[in-house]
Amino acid sequence: MDKVKSLEDLKRIREEALQKREAKTTGGQKEIIVGMGTVGIAAGARETLKAILDYIEKENLTDIIVRQTGNIGWDSWEPIVQVVIGSAPKVTYGKVTPDIARRIMKEHVQGGQAVKEYVIE
Repeated sequence: MDKVKSLEDLKRIREEALQKREAKTTGGQKEIIVGMGTVGIAAGARETLKAILDYIEKENLTDIIVRQTGNIGWDSWEPIVQVVIGSAPKVTYGKVTPDIARRIMKEHVQGGQAVKEYVIE
C-alpha cells in the first residue's frame, strides 16, 4: 500500500482506484456472467470466477465486463458461465472448472471460437 504524504498522493491513489473499478464495471462489447446461486457456489463457482478474473488480470484485458448472477436454472450443469460478445447470441457453458474457464477465456473471449464440448444447448 502506498503511503499518503500529501494531498497529491491521495488524489493519485483515488484516481487509480477509480480506474480499476471502472475497468471492472464498464468497458467493451464482451461480457462474462457467472452463476453464483447456492448450487453454483457449492459446485465451485467461486473458484471459476476467480480463474476468470485472474486470467483477465494476467492478460491485461480491459474490454470485458464480468458479472455475477443468481441461479441460472440448470443446477445439474453448475458452475455455469455465459459469454456475450457484441450482438452475437449468448453462449452458455456448463460444468465450468477453473481450467475450463481459462480455456473459454482464451479460445472464445479472446479467440472468438466457442468451446463446443462445454456448451449447453
